[in-house]
Amino acid sequence: GISSGINFEKFDDIEVRVSGENPPNQVESFETSGLREEVMTNVRKSKYTKPTPIQRYAISIILAGRDLMACAQTGSGKTAAFMLPMIHNLLDMEDGLELRTRNPYIVIVAPTRELAIQIHDEGRKFAHGTKLKVCVSYGGTAVHHQLQLLRGGCHILVGTPGRLLDFIDRDYISMENVKFMVLDEADRMLDMGFLPSIEKVMGHPTMPDKTNRQTLMFSATFPAEIQELAGKFLNSYICVFVGIVGGACSDVEQTIHQVEKFKKRKKLEEILNEGNPKGTLVFVETKRNADYLASLMSETQFPTTSIHGDRLQREREMALDDFKFGRMDVLIATSVAARGLDIKNVSHVINYDLPKSIDDYVHRIGRTGRVGNKGRATSFFDPEADQAMASDLVKILTQAGQPVPDFLKDAGGAGSYMGSAKFGGKDIRDSHGSRVDAQPAALEPEEEWD
Repeated sequence: GISSGINFEKFDDIEVRVSGENPPNQVESFETSGLREEVMTNVRKSKYTKPTPIQRYAISIILAGRDLMACAQTGSGKTAAFMLPMIHNLLDMEDGLELRTRNPYIVIVAPTRELAIQIHDEGRKFAHGTKLKVCVSYGGTAVHHQLQLLRGGCHILVGTPGRLLDFIDRDYISMENVKFMVLDEADRMLDMGFLPSIEKVMGHPTMPDKTNRQTLMFSATFPAEIQELAGKFLNSYICVFVGIVGGACSDVEQTIHQVEKFKKRKKLEEILNEGNPKGTLVFVETKRNADYLASLMSETQFPTTSIHGDRLQREREMALDDFKFGRMDVLIATSVAARGLDIKNVSHVINYDLPKSIDDYVHRIGRTGRVGNKGRATSFFDPEADQAMASDLVKILTQAGQPVPDFLKDAGGAGSYMGSAKFGGKDIRDSHGSRVDAQPAALEPEEEWD
């Protein structure tokens, strides 16, 4: 995983907005958090020296038994924020924990296979040396193999919606033991594409009702309409909205070039030739273009691979590994790699095609500049295709203290991004009574059902 970078100390200055009835106080450090020694051993092995703001608040809220809606910028340590206290609570159950059960106590749902695999690895890391077993279920790979692992015992299950529902419907697993239900990238999990699947999981006859389980939702953006949907699944929940360091992420240097559609490939080659191309993640809109561009780029001096929803799962995992371990300099990706993925060597994100929403832009550029490390993001703005994004880009660049090119100012447009906001959302339940703490000093084609 990624270690904290040179700007990690900036996290101390971020404001945090907390709302809901009687929210518990933040923890000041991992050592004083009350986490069990088995968990703390793995925190130390992970070289976590002090908690990020979302970790300070989430750990205390989850340990207190409260439901949580948490919004914090990409790369701010959200996975550890929910995994550590949940593992602590399971270990605290002692005699009440069945060792060989197939019925999980913790269920974590993520929108893409790659993110599910990553969360599974994080769960294994933090549960290392304990009796807890962590399993993963996702499509594109053999059901039999995943079932064999489940039969060996499963306390924590990470999955994508389709395969998870399939296992539930076939009575391979039951939800009767569930103590924690987690939606990662919750804004995407509750949009109209995934919502029917989430409703089926949450409303399954074996699932404890919301007063008899803890429900936790994490994302980098929480629009009001998604909060409305989330409220149906949450019980007397606490909202934690962590301020954004100077915008999408001030550790990412953002550059926008005006490039017409048919001149993008030449511009991409120019940029790759300017410096070290290693660790360049290039986002395109379509699967076909991902393959086409990767094929063309491989004929140049840049070793290139691609990842998208039509590639076989083993091909996707191989492409990601080749990029992570430096065998390939450039990874061409669709939205399947836009959310949550923690790839250590991403030094440069290039939006070859801009996404259709500013939220997706924030998630994409969040693949670099994580946990206080420096990063770089370059985007190609096509005046014909991207005019609707102009106003939002102006706002997000201004908020992050980045230069705004004249062609963007001239492009105009109303935009949807709350450019003056310091947070990725606001608790819709109540405009009053929120506490702000200053720290000391629609389904994308690339996201899958299975």
